[in-house]
Amino acid sequence: MLSRILSLLIGYLFGCFLTAEVVARKFAGKPASELGETGNPGMANIMASLGFWPGIITLLGDLVKCLAAMTLSYVLFHKSGWIITMYAGLGCTLGHDFPFWRGFRGGKGVATSSTVIVINDFLWGLLANVAGMLVTFTTQFLCIAGPVIPLFFTLFMFIQGDVEAGILSIVFSLLALYCHSPSILGIFSGKTSKTDVLGALLKKSKKR
Repeated sequence: MLSRILSLLIGYLFGCFLTAEVVARKFAGKPASELGETGNPGMANIMASLGFWPGIITLLGDLVKCLAAMTLSYVLFHKSGWIITMYAGLGCTLGHDFPFWRGFRGGKGVATSSTVIVINDFLWGLLANVAGMLVTFTTQFLCIAGPVIPLFFTLFMFIQGDVEAGILSIVFSLLALYCHSPSILGIFSGKTSKTDVLGALLKKSKKR
């Protein structure tokens, strides 16, 4: 139990590093909170506000910090098994979503949670991310993919009989639902706008 708690703490500290803040100050000279309509320190807002490459850098930074936290936790507590990396990933997502130095107002943790489930189980994690992508393409609402990805993974974990991973996946799902709830509720009130991700990608490919 102690190794799981320590892994959560390690992950949280790594998660509190917001790549978007560094990228925003480098490319725009101001914090991520002053960019876009949401001020969200995540890849989507950075890409929409500053362009493709700043968004990619933000995504890669968030992936690396999650991998670093998971790797460190496994090196320290490998006797607890691979599940320890999932605790570190959960901590990283919590740190990303609720960084102490930013008044506990952070991102939405899609990149970190997606990284965790792919590393925990590559096949089912990949399928869960594909499901989230397809939902985004179909509905054109980015906010739906956040909860859908860990929710699909939860189903797979329970089918495989991995109860602990399944319970942690439920926590990821609830966390994603909480962080995306304003946008999800905004769908019904008409306040959340659609984003044609697939159309944008096709346009970009045609220009090339």
